[in-house]
Amino acid sequence: MSFTEKANEIFRQAIRDYHLTDQVDTPIKNPYPIDTIEQQLYLKCWIDTVQWHLEDLIRDPKIDPLEALALKRRIDHSNQDRTDLVERMDSYFRHVYGSVKPLPDARINTESPAWAIDRLSILALKIWHMQEQTERNDADANHIARCQAKLDVLLEQQRDLSTAINQLLDDIEAGRKYMKVYRQMKMYNDPATNPILYKK
Repeated sequence: MSFTEKANEIFRQAIRDYHLTDQVDTPIKNPYPIDTIEQQLYLKCWIDTVQWHLEDLIRDPKIDPLEALALKRRIDHSNQDRTDLVERMDSYFRHVYGSVKPLPDARINTESPAWAIDRLSILALKIWHMQEQTERNDADANHIARCQAKLDVLLEQQRDLSTAINQLLDDIEAGRKYMKVYRQMKMYNDPATNPILYKK
């Protein structure tokens, strides 16, 4: 089984598990051993899934402003958790391939493996929810057809991205590409760099 076959399977599992209750406050029950890449993949998709539904909730035109503010704060916190987790996943890949000596003509990739996997997790969510749209009994045939066409594109995109990630990992393992990880350094979350915070 390739790395992305395993990742996509874990993403589907996390999404299925979330939808057993379909509640944003459902506690996570990660079935994988702590500090394994499987545990991180499950957690990554769980965070993405909860945030997906938080983004739905905050778009309710009748939402109470105070509730919307609380949701916005929660989404901000979720985004930071997501970023921190992606960086931990890249640390895993740096450890796995740490002994590989890059070839003299090795090239750098535009993004790290974990940030590509971040996109793969989001794609799994788009596929799940677009599939739901194709199965609605309260939607007309045009809606179903439009959503089926979008689903077909998302599935193709998932296949292509999965292939590209596997190729990237193969290239890193063979020394044809090398990893560099730049931390996100989000300034608005840091009270020392956000002027709204440090000027108070």
